[in-house]
Amino acid sequence: MIVFAPRETDPRETRAALTPETAKNLTDLGLEVQVETEIGGRCDHPDAQYEEAGAKVVTDRAAALAGADFVFRVRKPSNEEIGVLKKGALHISFLDPFNEPETMAAMASAGVTAVSLEMVPRTTLAQKMDALSSQANIAGYTAVIYAAERMNKILPMMMTPAGTITPSKVFVIGIGVAGLQAIATAKRLGARVTAFDVRDEALEQAESLGAKALRIDLGGDTGGTDQGYAKQLTPEQIAKQGEAQAKVCAASDVVITTAKVFGRKSPILVKSDVVAQMSHGSLIIDLAAESGGNVEGTVLDEEVVTDNGVRIVGLSNFEGRAPTHASQVFSANLGSFLEHFWDKEEQTFKFDLEDEILKGCVLTHDGAIVHERFKGGLDD
Repeated sequence: MIVFAPRETDPRETRAALTPETAKNLTDLGLEVQVETEIGGRCDHPDAQYEEAGAKVVTDRAAALAGADFVFRVRKPSNEEIGVLKKGALHISFLDPFNEPETMAAMASAGVTAVSLEMVPRTTLAQKMDALSSQANIAGYTAVIYAAERMNKILPMMMTPAGTITPSKVFVIGIGVAGLQAIATAKRLGARVTAFDVRDEALEQAESLGAKALRIDLGGDTGGTDQGYAKQLTPEQIAKQGEAQAKVCAASDVVITTAKVFGRKSPILVKSDVVAQMSHGSLIIDLAAESGGNVEGTVLDEEVVTDNGVRIVGLSNFEGRAPTHASQVFSANLGSFLEHFWDKEEQTFKFDLEDEILKGCVLTHDGAIVHERFKGGLDD
């Protein structure tokens, strides 16, 4: 059976869905691995590395897509390329099913088995396949590195003969995977870090990394969901949270927001009146920009300078700013998925829609939309 990984066509995308290391692992399982030429050109993997790993480098993208049993990608395919895939092929990538119903419908019509990486269950068993978490880790790191480069200050405290330089203050809002990595990175670079999340367990994790936890009594149930996300707050809780956060934002050199709500527009956590209180030269990095943004004034793929000199960064694909390692872990996630369901003796993919993992992330199969959440459409 053939695994094919095409080169990403989005000009913003620097990652590869398959690295030479994972390609070798798959060939060792008995699979034939094909990659499109220059797939790793932006993440330091020349074609020769893939060939050394046992993969075949191909130039005819359409023919490879048509012949593949498994297709690995980072981003969703075009409807034109979905039509090229052979019936029964398994396609795995980020598919954004809540916002891209047309892609899901096209996959069903083509008879393709579509696996959405966003829908992989956040369980211990599926942890090695969790691409959302692996990429969020990289994004949290690169957000801090970007801030350190763009600031007109340094992050750590320095004792010099000319006086003491005080450490920069970093405020992280949202303590998920990206937030925790941002905290850890900022602390390693010497910043003074404050962090906020509605979940007590997340605040405790932030404190374990050396951050000061901003604790706000919001009342009611503010725990996490079954998938590990923060629960949606009431308007009263949001107002109370915003008031407390505003004071910390005003005193911060860098604010990093990470609150993405899967399947919905991201909540606004930093409003324009809060931005107006921040100091000239301070920086806000909105890691939720691609899903609408956590900050009023965020513009996707732009760095906006406000009237009071605050820079709001809404760049997409922060994980792609470290494409070699982002590709490494992403490719490992996909390889682990295939290996988990691969029968080495029979040389087949063990497909069972009653399996906990497959039931959670398979959107379409055998000509139909099979995921319970999407069977009747998004409005149900």
